[in-house]
Amino acid sequence: MALIPSLTTSLSGMKAAQGQLDIISRNVSNVDTEGYSRKTAQQHSVVRAGSSMGVELGNVTRQVDEGLLKSYLSSNSLTNNYSAKNDYLSKIEVTLGTPQGNNSISANVSDLQTAFESLATDVTSSAGRYNLLNQATTLTARLNSVSAEIQVLRGDADLQITENVEEINKLLDTIDHLNEELVKYELLNYDGVADLQDQRDTALRELSAMIDISYFKRDNGSIVIQTTNGITLLDSDPHKLSHAAVAKTSPTVTYASGGIGGIYVDGKDITGYIKNGEIKGLIEVRDVILPSLQSQLDELSGTLKDTINSVHNRGTAYPNTPSTLTGTKVFLQDDNGNYVQNIKIESGDVRLMIVTPEGEQFATTTLKGELGFAQGSLDDMAQTIQNWLRSANGPNLPQAEVYFNNDGQLIISTGDSEYGLSIIDTMSSTPGTEQKDAVIAFDAGANGIYGQTYAGFADFFGLNDVFVDDNRDYIYDSNVVNLNANLGVNQTTVWSFSDEVYGLNYATISISPSDSLSQIVKNINDDPVLSRSIRASLVPNGSGYVFRIENLNGGQLEISETQGNNLLGRLGLTPSNAGVAQQIKVRQDITTNPSLIAGGAPEFNKSTGRYVLSPAANSIANEMGEVFALSQNFKQSGTIAQTQTNLASYAATFVGNIASQTSNAQNSFEYQQTLTQSISTKEAQISGVDLDEELGQMIIFQQSYAACAQAFTASKEILDMLLNIV
Repeated sequence: MALIPSLTTSLSGMKAAQGQLDIISRNVSNVDTEGYSRKTAQQHSVVRAGSSMGVELGNVTRQVDEGLLKSYLSSNSLTNNYSAKNDYLSKIEVTLGTPQGNNSISANVSDLQTAFESLATDVTSSAGRYNLLNQATTLTARLNSVSAEIQVLRGDADLQITENVEEINKLLDTIDHLNEELVKYELLNYDGVADLQDQRDTALRELSAMIDISYFKRDNGSIVIQTTNGITLLDSDPHKLSHAAVAKTSPTVTYASGGIGGIYVDGKDITGYIKNGEIKGLIEVRDVILPSLQSQLDELSGTLKDTINSVHNRGTAYPNTPSTLTGTKVFLQDDNGNYVQNIKIESGDVRLMIVTPEGEQFATTTLKGELGFAQGSLDDMAQTIQNWLRSANGPNLPQAEVYFNNDGQLIISTGDSEYGLSIIDTMSSTPGTEQKDAVIAFDAGANGIYGQTYAGFADFFGLNDVFVDDNRDYIYDSNVVNLNANLGVNQTTVWSFSDEVYGLNYATISISPSDSLSQIVKNINDDPVLSRSIRASLVPNGSGYVFRIENLNGGQLEISETQGNNLLGRLGLTPSNAGVAQQIKVRQDITTNPSLIAGGAPEFNKSTGRYVLSPAANSIANEMGEVFALSQNFKQSGTIAQTQTNLASYAATFVGNIASQTSNAQNSFEYQQTLTQSISTKEAQISGVDLDEELGQMIIFQQSYAACAQAFTASKEILDMLLNIV
């Protein structure tokens, strides 16, 4: 009978309409659910045994554009990369101040310059000295605090990387679980597959915010996730990331040197393979942006310290002329506890002078000309000076001492507070000769090779420094070099290493003409003797790398070239300024007694043939003020190329550079954020739920359901009538 198929057909139509209404209700109820995509199901006719049996509802599917989804994932990774950099740059800009601000570091440098210039106009002014001290301590404290803040931010960035790694691992577990559920549900033909796919896409979006990813689908419905550089994160199982946050950062703790751990997958460090996402931005902040700023601060601090100290070491404080001078440079002992490193006065001479409380010359001599010390060991030099101080033909100060303290620093003491000590360099040994820095050559390895030269005897030993720091010369840095640069090594070069713990020349390393910088680093780190205390690394810096050698025990390090053609000089491998900004301060005794700031130097009175100190002498104060106006040589530091400029301009340059980077980062972030939002909006137009559209569909399927119900009722009534007739 035809009535039976009509009942079946009507019933199938009612079921199909009911299913469609169920899908519509799910769409409407999830209109504000994040990550939910519009669901639909296609209807198709059912034919069995050649006869039409009505309509059947197909599987529930999503309205999703996979191409747009992949574009979103890529754009979202880049957006969060820029977001991380913008966030940290904004923080450091607040700390540094703006180039025009009165509280920026460049303003602090300018204030110190003004204080020096003011002192030069009246060196007898106590107020001027205290103002100078105040400006100097303000600047050093500012350098200390900014440097400390940079390291805090680096630590925060590294900790945030660890948090991201943990979140990535959770998301990989979530996606892996969803993969398993999807494979099972598709086999069982459950209608929850599309909703699980939505959940998986949501997890993919969250994952892309932290790391750049790509994915592809397998036939069974699961997906495989990789980084865009091909590192597998999820296949049949998650390949989890690991990263141990650094305990404490410092200017010398870097990823390149191994001080900061990498991000690992399956035992492989993938830090350099990550191209985008928040993690990439944080890596750049931790390893590039903030270290670049730190190196610029250190370069400013080191140049400030060296230039001011160089001038101040030419002068002598008066009327409070010190009776004891303590050096800051650290020297090394041999196995017998002797200071056998050698120095040589290559040009000029060193005049030693004992002065009375009235500033008059009590006794004077020259180290090279009169005492006959042109070169020799440090112990010999100290003994020579001490003998003169105690000599009846000299000052006749029996309590005078010249020695090296437990830290390896030179101490010269008259032993009598009534007699002050002044040291100046002159062009020759003749009294009254023009004052000029003597050239001091230094044999750091005590092997007869004078590989280092310095200007100024007192400055070499650091006997009258204004600015000091707590660091020994335990790090050597080269100029910024290209990894593939030709080193110009045409013969075997030998470097000898000495330090406080292992002594003089405790190890050597040979460098062949074919060795690259990377090979030299490897040779040093693989050497069984050197590796106990020395670590070599190539630290990214601007457009190239700095070749760094670090003494791991933090003690004084000396490197001398015992064979070769001055590879040390061509690399520019010298004691580093790394960390100076964090440690620089005004010498302790000056902070308690500003009168120890030298205004002038001993002046020769031609009529008496003797030297005298004057409280109004301002030659040194003038020179220190002029230091700020003179162009100084600054090495390449991060984004600032090697340059010649004055201190205030250099400070303004890196403050302005950070302001520019911050502006660029913000603009890049805002542009990329807008682009990502545009992709998201386009996705929403395709996959989002439109209430008007859903309500329209609801009316259609309500009417369809009602029509099928009427057809079903009519067929049933006719069938009932026929049955009653029978």
